[in-house]
Order: sequence, then C-alpha cells, then structure tokens
Amino acid sequence: MKTEQHIFSEAGGWSPVTGQGPGSRAQLVFLFGNRELLKTHVHYDYIRTLYPAARIVGCSTSGEICQEQVFDNRIVCTAVWFEKSIIRIAEEQINSMDDSFLVGEKLAAKLDAADLVHVMVLSEGLTINGSELTKGLNHQLGNRIPVTGGLAGDQASFSETVIVCDHPGRKNMVLAIGFYGQHLKVGYGSMGGWDSFGVDREVTRSKGNILYELDGQPALELYKRYLGKHADHLPASALLFPLNLKIREVDTSVVRTVLSVNESDGSMIFAGDIPQGEYVRLMKANFDRLIDGANDAAEMSKTSLREAEPDLAILISCVGRKLVLKQRVEEELEVIREVFGAHTTMTGFYSYGEICPLRPFEQRCELHNQTMTITVFKED
Repeated sequence: MKTEQHIFSEAGGWSPVTGQGPGSRAQLVFLFGNRELLKTHVHYDYIRTLYPAARIVGCSTSGEICQEQVFDNRIVCTAVWFEKSIIRIAEEQINSMDDSFLVGEKLAAKLDAADLVHVMVLSEGLTINGSELTKGLNHQLGNRIPVTGGLAGDQASFSETVIVCDHPGRKNMVLAIGFYGQHLKVGYGSMGGWDSFGVDREVTRSKGNILYELDGQPALELYKRYLGKHADHLPASALLFPLNLKIREVDTSVVRTVLSVNESDGSMIFAGDIPQGEYVRLMKANFDRLIDGANDAAEMSKTSLREAEPDLAILISCVGRKLVLKQRVEEELEVIREVFGAHTTMTGFYSYGEICPLRPFEQRCELHNQTMTITVFKED
C-alpha cells in the first residue's frame, strides 16, 4: 500500500503534503473538506486529473485532519494504491430518516461477497438515523463483517452536509466502500472520555431517535434547565453536553448527541436511537480524559491490527470534542501519532457521528457520538 496527500486552501491553492506515493496509479482517493469547496466542480476536476483511474469519495466536515494537524475550510486529499487488495463502492440516496435501515441494507447487499473483509461508510449527517443505518448494515451482513465510518459534518452550523462519490459534493447521499482480499488487514477502535454525572433518567417517551420525555418530564425543558445559559445556543451548544445511553441488550453504553430541537412539542432529535425504557445520564467534558480517549482508541485499533504499524489511519472524531478542546484539539492527534509511529499516513475529519464496533475483533457496528474512532489499514 502506498499513499500521498495534497491540501487545498483558498489562499494557497493546492499543495502537496507528502510525496513519493501512488501517483496516477491510485485506486481510491479520500476528500474531506469544507461543504462549499467540495460542491465546486473545479476542485473535483483537478483531483480527477491527478488520479484518473481512482474512485473518489469523501464528505463535508466540521474540521479536516491531515497528519497531526486540524484545519477548517480546506480540502484534504489522500490517495491510496493497494498492491494486492480490491475496493468497490456503493451509493444510495436518502431523503427521510425513516429510510435509514433500508439504505444500510441496500449498501451492504451491493458489497457483500465471500472475500469482503471490511466496510467503511460515509453518510449524510443530518437526514439520517445513524442507529437504523448501522442496524440495516448489520442485518444484511449478518454481523460477520466489521463496519466503520462516520456522519458528515458542517462545522457547528447543522445546515447542510454533502457526500463525494465520483462526483462533486451532493446532499442526502450515503456511500459505502467495500475492501476485499486476504492480504488486507484492518483494525479499529473507538473511545470517548466524557464524564457522566447525576442520576440515571428513564426514557419514558421516545420514537426512534426522537426523545420526548425523561422521567415523565418534557425532555427539552429538562435539558434546558441543565444547560442554563448555554440553552440559548441550541442545538450547537448540545455538542458540549451529550447523553450517556445504557443499552441493556448488549450490556454497554454509548453516547448520543443532539442534532436538532423542536420547540413546539418539546422534543429533541438525536443522531441515533434513544429507546424507550432505557436510561440516560447527563455528561460533561473532561479535557485530559478526552486526550486519553484518543490514545486508547489508537491502542485499541493497533491491537486489532495485531500490533502492526498501520500504513493508513482514518480518524473520525466528533465535532463536540473539537469544540471542547479548542486550541488543544491537535493533542488528540499527537497522542495517536505516538502510538502509530512516523510511517502511518493520517487523515480524517470531525463529524456528526461515528460508526464502529464496540470492541476490537467484534463485527457488529454501532453508532457513537463524541468519540475518537480510528480505522487502520495495512497490506501484507
């Protein structure tokens, strides 16, 4: 496997970051960047001229990752050449959250094959129920193929997200990349670092990813009391105060972040399901634990790669972490670099949700929020 990177800025145009890579032989190119830049044909056409044979995929972000740096309003291009492995791409349109499960099933069905070893998903970040998307993927794949990925971002504006799939950025799309062949090793890990506090609160009324009541009280009203002055800046301020959701079925917890609120009925719409009858607890940030969480995610992904040094690492971290860490945000990339070593090419983005199995070597994926989720690749 060989990789190379370029980066675009309005001030400097396109410039190389790393060279001596695959050049025009690349079969796969990742583009992570600003929504409006990705929608512009001239940028897509430029990348197409560099990599005429490649499948070009990517999404809008809430921040772009290039090696150990975080950028805003850029495009980060990472081209990949596989010596012995094959990739295939599937794409589906989604116009309603109600279609999330079906979209997951359709994508998985297009990619499923005997030599499939991994699936990576890049999804629309707003018109999606990430939990139902992962359920559809798991159902079609029979919980036997690991799936990782994330939901596209749009800074903290929650206005529009776009997906690139052999075309400039378009909204309401979901893509999946299938990786095939026995020579490709894939590892993954996902960790948070947020502190939960207060009492467990029962979800007394919900529907899918819409939360109406906690402990018999209107959810939005209770949540606003918790936020205090931060409530004036909803939904963006909710990124700083997620919920910890206990899932009894698998005896574990995941984090859920608010996508939007409905003032008329007092409900809150989350990136993933909030099942009725389960319990949630309020959460707040702990700076040092967020950095430790990034380190743990890197260690976990390297463990599932059997301790090998990765060729490529795709980092998907939640926008809420970026808002909390502020000027310290690159520290989570620096600790990951210490785990992987100098050889590994690092790219990725800040997202509205992350997709990953809960533990190394598991195949059943889940939607996460507020985590650093890492997928690593190495060819034998």
